[in-house]
Amino acid sequence: MLQTPYYLIDKARLLPNLEKIAHLRESSGAKALLALKCFSTWGVFDFMRDYMDGTTSSSLYELRLGAEKFGKETHGYSVGWADHEIDEAARYADKLIFNSLGQLDRFGDRTDKQTGLRLNPRFSTSGFDLADPARPFSRLGEWDMDRLEQAATRINGVMIHYNCENDDFDLFSDQLTRIETEFGPFLKRLDWISLGGGIHFTGEGYPLDRLSDRLKAFSDTLGVQVYLEPGEATITNSTTLETTVLDIIDNGKKVAIVDSSIEAHMLDLLIYRETAKLPQTGAHAYQIAGKTCLAGDIFGEARFDAPLQIGDRVTIDDAAGYTMVKKNWFNGVAMPAIAIRELDGTITVQRQFDYSDFASALS
Repeated sequence: MLQTPYYLIDKARLLPNLEKIAHLRESSGAKALLALKCFSTWGVFDFMRDYMDGTTSSSLYELRLGAEKFGKETHGYSVGWADHEIDEAARYADKLIFNSLGQLDRFGDRTDKQTGLRLNPRFSTSGFDLADPARPFSRLGEWDMDRLEQAATRINGVMIHYNCENDDFDLFSDQLTRIETEFGPFLKRLDWISLGGGIHFTGEGYPLDRLSDRLKAFSDTLGVQVYLEPGEATITNSTTLETTVLDIIDNGKKVAIVDSSIEAHMLDLLIYRETAKLPQTGAHAYQIAGKTCLAGDIFGEARFDAPLQIGDRVTIDDAAGYTMVKKNWFNGVAMPAIAIRELDGTITVQRQFDYSDFASALS
């Protein structure tokens, strides 16, 4: 048995998401790029490659990883490219995307590749101010038509990232209409438009064919190639974080301490004050807590069919998106290994970490 904690990527659970992406690509004509800011575990890139068109990135290192490990088309975006990065980024990117007119003015002539600009439509579906690209004084993209016109003859496309876990097709369609209405004449002069990620189209019951028809109509109306940048939609429900109970405390509530940490291994849940997806069947209730000294290192409330014992396994579901890309060495807690369950059920260990990784990360 592999020592916990470890992330377990299950290809059989990943495959249905990929098949939906492939269906959407074929029926709508849109292209799909894996958003590396959400998931960069390249050990399964060979499995994903046939279902997607490439990768999209938010930094030089992500861009290089996508080019070297995934291959196919690479989109390179950054909120702020630096002088020492831009030439290398231009080598790896098929499309180099700038966040502002100022960055385009500064670096646009440093690449012979296609260039893009981030367009901020001034609305979003985010329920978190922290993640809202349309928040007041947002630095994410251009929206003023005068500034966009200054870029029109120098760019080939735009990236419009405004969705966040949006599972409402009608809302998505209405927002596309707003984009067509407010920016249509400008967009018709371009070759491609990326609609970003955050569209939860691989979720249960999502009207995938309606989405396909709407994307095709959008593409035909504006005469552009549409790109999507699925992150969570690609890997949702594909991965678990496997942990072991180390101690059980009863302080008026039964608390099971596991050999993992929300701050170190599922940081996004802590940032957004959400709880992990834990077992919820049975009469035996426990709070599942991490092993760091942070008082709020708590995964959430769970229920089990039988009382927990020290040494029992606790499985945390849907643990791929924004987890492995944010894991850290807080408190020196052991970094989870990364394992892959193949389609035939066998488990292979992709990567394990030890003290030398901890020490070398610091100095």
